Amino acid sequence: MSTINLEQLAQSQKANAQVMMTLVRTAFHGLEQLSALNLAASRELFNSSANGAQKMLEVKDPKELGSIAGEMARPSVDKLMEYSRSLYDLSANMQREITSVMEEQYSNMRHNAAGLIDKTGIASPIAGDVFGAAMKQMMNASTTAFENISQMAKQMTDIVDTNVKAASNATAQAAAALTPKK
Repeated sequence: MSTINLEQLAQSQKANAQVMMTLVRTAFHGLEQLSALNLAASRELFNSSANGAQKMLEVKDPKELGSIAGEMARPSVDKLMEYSRSLYDLSANMQREITSVMEEQYSNMRHNAAGLIDKTGIASPIAGDVFGAAMKQMMNASTTAFENISQMAKQMTDIVDTNVKAASNATAQAAAALTPKK
């Protein structure tokens, strides 16, 4: 191997390490956010349960139990829906960040491969044309496949987003129906 190839290999390894570090940082950041979300939700659940239990203990008339349970249901459902939306937003943001890193990495790889194809064609003009044409066709096919996969991932995110919004609306309507009218 020549010095140039070793330098290119070292640069490639450095770039790969940076990509991996970016992905790991993204994962850790997402886990931190998830932990904070779960901790806040647990604290809120504990507080609302304690308040609800206190209200139930203060009831003197058994008929009041039904109305208190109904009053407690609406905020609980709202908090559950808020938690679900936050969880969805967190996962969607992580998916976007990871997809962005992967798209950038794929773009760099495609650019480097195109440069390698051109260099191979110059170094070996007789067999280089056949090799270059085959490699370009392979790169075009892989680019099309990558774009299709990226588009499918975005469509899936849109579908999930629509479903989360529909479930939120349906749950809000159901909770409103449970809340006693005064």
